[in-house]
Amino acid sequence: MIPLATEIGPLALALLAQEGRGSFWMPPQASTFAPDVDGLFYFIFWVSAFFFVLILSLMIVFVVRYRRRAGVDPQPSPSHNTALEITWTAIPVVVVVAIFSVGFRSFMRMAVAPGNVYEIQVAGQRWKWLFTYPNGYVDENLHVPANRPVRLVLRSEDVIHSLFIPAFRLKKDVVPGRDNKAWFQATRPGEYPLSCAEYCGTGHSDMRAKVVVHEPGQFEKWLESASNFLERMSPSEAGQLLYLKRGCSQCHSVDGSGGTGPSFKGLFGRQQPLAGGSWVTVEESYIRESILDPQAKVAVGFQPVMPTYQGRLKDQEITALIEYIKTLKE
Repeated sequence: MIPLATEIGPLALALLAQEGRGSFWMPPQASTFAPDVDGLFYFIFWVSAFFFVLILSLMIVFVVRYRRRAGVDPQPSPSHNTALEITWTAIPVVVVVAIFSVGFRSFMRMAVAPGNVYEIQVAGQRWKWLFTYPNGYVDENLHVPANRPVRLVLRSEDVIHSLFIPAFRLKKDVVPGRDNKAWFQATRPGEYPLSCAEYCGTGHSDMRAKVVVHEPGQFEKWLESASNFLERMSPSEAGQLLYLKRGCSQCHSVDGSGGTGPSFKGLFGRQQPLAGGSWVTVEESYIRESILDPQAKVAVGFQPVMPTYQGRLKDQEITALIEYIKTLKE
């Protein structure tokens, strides 16, 4: 099979990227940053390729032309050639300065957000992304409007993560104890992959989500509809949705299998042994306490690693989760 880069050529690759279909090297361009990043990448790539071919070709020519021959004595070489030395010093300096200049301008554009940004809070935790919108709604996927600047305020609940959206050419570390910020402006409605680019534990490869870029005017409609799920669903149905969306499924199974935390199957009403030798009946008050203060009463056989959901789950949402757990009988 002929490689794509050889079959269609570099110009066609660049055109494909600009049309949104991606290229051999890059995914589709879906943000205002993408053309600058891709342009600098291709410039560095082709400069490197040119000098690689030039130097390798000259090496081969010199090896063949100046090889040792019978009856020919070695000749003394000149100590230096000033013009040549100035040339091979000046050309790399000009190239490197050009790369730095373009790269620095792109970096500053990516670092400084405009004043009219739409802000979304992002929490990374093993192994889930949670996106909180200004009205308090939390979703496991990132929804944004097209052609509007969006700023992400990033924090980690446990270890270092890294939010990576290839189509936007956006990557930002998410560090415990620090709020990092990143912004972008999506240009092409559609769905794009989002992942963690920093190894964060055994479930690292599962820490994936998607970015949904809405058509102009559709984002507000989606947010209003999604925010009212508690009103549209029964408590147990809303609890199941929260179980899937808010990261509970990462640690608590619903089929009785083991995990980082106790399985929810048959949990409600059970006598649960606790670390320290005491026992507790699993009922509404215990589940609510375990969500808000998970270190207060840790079940035997499990590590105290669950983060608190104080301020992250509304009282009505906690009630919905409890109602869902009640339905998971043995």
